Amino acid sequence: MLPRRPDYGMKRPGGGRSGSVINFRGTAASVRRSSAVLPSVLTFLVIVASGGLLLMIEKGMLNSMETPSPRGNGRGLELNPQAGRRGPDAVDVEILREIRNRTIKTMCSQKNMPHSIWSLSPLQRKTLLQHILVNDEYRFLYCYVPKVACSNWKRVLKVLSGTLESVDVSIKMDHRSNLLFLSSLKPEEIRYRLKHYFKFMFVREPMERLLSAYRNKFGEIESYQKKYGVEIIKRYRKGRSKGASVTGDDVTFAEFVHYLLDEDVERMNEHWMPMYNLCQPCAVSYDFIGSYEHLESDAEFVLHHVRAPPYVHFPERQTWYKPVTMETLHYYLCSLPQKLLRELLPKYILDFSLFTYPLPNTTTEHCRH
Repeated sequence: MLPRRPDYGMKRPGGGRSGSVINFRGTAASVRRSSAVLPSVLTFLVIVASGGLLLMIEKGMLNSMETPSPRGNGRGLELNPQAGRRGPDAVDVEILREIRNRTIKTMCSQKNMPHSIWSLSPLQRKTLLQHILVNDEYRFLYCYVPKVACSNWKRVLKVLSGTLESVDVSIKMDHRSNLLFLSSLKPEEIRYRLKHYFKFMFVREPMERLLSAYRNKFGEIESYQKKYGVEIIKRYRKGRSKGASVTGDDVTFAEFVHYLLDEDVERMNEHWMPMYNLCQPCAVSYDFIGSYEHLESDAEFVLHHVRAPPYVHFPERQTWYKPVTMETLHYYLCSLPQKLLRELLPKYILDFSLFTYPLPNTTTEHCRH
């Protein structure tokens, strides 16, 4: 049986609980005790501030700003390998990256946020260390987030370590073998690498990532249909005959969301666990946070920065890959009962606010189009 864990936030490192569930109809926020989510006022201010910054971008008010290195660590990273050849799009990407960096710095400076991996709870630290991959030759750490091109990054790591001939080799990806995880190292080895290695992760629009996981796991992967789908249907499908056989291959998106609402974010499957919980960007000072929306250029920057050999490139998407288009996401979110969406968003609010993604627009007028 899948455990019911009605928890809408994250646990504090010290074990206490504090947080909020936001009423997205726009009046008073309903505050409840849960694991360490930012106070509702702070979350509100960050969202408002992000909106103001986006307006500044639209008006061109930030175009003259110099972009400091990510997270302000003084390394002076050049975000574009071809300095002096930046077009308008590159400038916009750097502005968005600067907004993201400043947002993370501001929110992570709050007292109730973790400031090192050792201040995390044992479960939080275990999850984090199991998602950070190590390359000692090129001295970098990569925190992988499922459904954010992590399979292709694992191919790159295997090529760099010499266990895979080329990123273009057509083989089924083994997500565990020939990879070094930070969790396998001793505490002193972990501390050294966190201090001295280049650290990066990639993020994606939270609802787009969630929809990608739903369509892939429940539409294509039989093991997920049996492990999760069968129980989800038994638990949440109304009017289901108790004697009817269930295969788990027809879970609706609404049933999946119902299931997520009863899940503790810290015990979710990694494919729909919030990015914040997987990579803990407040506990780990990442040097670079790339985005799925600018995957090609951001991946090129990372490979250039770690001085990967010129023959190593980031793989192109597989021909069988089915992208989540804006139209597809629009359809699923607008078809979802809005009460469910309002209850779901608080679970992923740190992904939206920290990584500066706008909340989805599912107003009646917007959905009508």
